Amino acid sequence: MLLRGRMTRRRGILLGILAVLLLAIGVAAGLGMAGTRGIRTEDMDWNGDGQVGRGEILQSFYAVVAENKRDGSRECTTFRWYRSGEAIRVDCRTVFDAQDAPAE
Repeated sequence: MLLRGRMTRRRGILLGILAVLLLAIGVAAGLGMAGTRGIRTEDMDWNGDGQVGRGEILQSFYAVVAENKRDGSRECTTFRWYRSGEAIRVDCRTVFDAQDAPAE
């Protein structure tokens, strides 16, 4: 598919904005930000008040990192504040893989 027409100022600005947004998402993913780790919105209650606000959702993209660790069949995700490293919460679950299933 070939784009027709010249690169107007408006198209250039839009292209620049899209490039900056894509770069920001890539940087956030590289830093391990919680918003790029597939965390459900309901799990973004960082202050523990039982409600998830817009601010907490935004914090998941710039202020909260998620570290995944696996020990056998136990998988834990530790949520920490990006700057201080202070742990907010640890979520653990048991994961069963095909290799863990009993032989038939």
